[in-house]
Amino acid sequence: MDWLNIAAKIEPLEGLSLDAALVGEMQCAADTMDDSIDFYTPSFKSYATSEIASCSKSAWPAVSITGPDCKLQCDHCKGRVLASMIPARTPEELWRVANQQIEHGARGMLLTGGSNHHNEVEYDPYYATIRHIKEVFPEFRIALHTALVDRDMALRMEDSGIDAAMMDVIGAQETITQVYHLKRSVDDFERSLENLVATRLKVVPHIVLGLHYGHLLGERVALEMLRRHQPAAVVLVVVMPFYAPAHQPFGVPDSLEVGRFFLDARQALPDIPLLLGCARPAGQVKAEIDAYALMAGLNGIAHPADGMVELAARLGRKARIASACCSMAVGGEMVMGGGVWTKLGASSIPA
Repeated sequence: MDWLNIAAKIEPLEGLSLDAALVGEMQCAADTMDDSIDFYTPSFKSYATSEIASCSKSAWPAVSITGPDCKLQCDHCKGRVLASMIPARTPEELWRVANQQIEHGARGMLLTGGSNHHNEVEYDPYYATIRHIKEVFPEFRIALHTALVDRDMALRMEDSGIDAAMMDVIGAQETITQVYHLKRSVDDFERSLENLVATRLKVVPHIVLGLHYGHLLGERVALEMLRRHQPAAVVLVVVMPFYAPAHQPFGVPDSLEVGRFFLDARQALPDIPLLLGCARPAGQVKAEIDAYALMAGLNGIAHPADGMVELAARLGRKARIASACCSMAVGGEMVMGGGVWTKLGASSIPA
């Protein structure tokens, strides 16, 4: 049976507007893709579906060293994404937060913060504390959002002992200037990527689809950067324009265009783990995006839409789930170590 008809028979996916031609291309390419799929449920936000129980609220928290503050004030965020994170404005507070989260069962954390006017997060006062956390709790994993870095900054990050380094890669100067209000260049983003990849860090760059006010603009340039530098894994996310100012609204990216990019990215990076991160619009468009991601052969999906577990099973992809950040998926396995995966077998879907 063709994949479009399979998807149409799954109750939560009924009525989706999937493009028959694109789905057909994905089905034809299936033999070249991995036959497994990983689902991730990080505890950045509440999540549950009819297929996946509510995720732990403490397994993988997000922590901001600046609290809600960010000097850059990009049009898609305005710093509000940081507001929901746990604040740790001093190294001492970071140590306390890490201890508290570990006591409550956390296996790792996303560490980030607001940028300065150069799109740099000022981590220098925190590196000794990060190193101490890793020495005392070696199994506790830290994924760090780097922002832009020079070579020395990348080396200091490496020396701190973090487990994964994440940065957004932007391929359009217009987006850097207009959305980020930033006086940096596309070359600065590529140099930052190059500086990170030159270390021993597990580098997991992100491409934000639709970052230019809901339109795809420099994403393929960014994809070419990743093809040149071959990071450990790549995360794709779709812009969530909830925080955009009224005078500069964002559109919702077209799911067909997003799906086409998924297939192109899979073919451009055949040997690199390719994940769909937890940021993307809600509702029907999320289900369409997730279905395209699964059919395009992405290796993992964070916070999958209802129906994805059944779709994976019916397309013959073996599924498992972890309460973790998908940026930990490097080298085909998570750097989190064992004991976090739950396999989802045929019994997980209706007959």
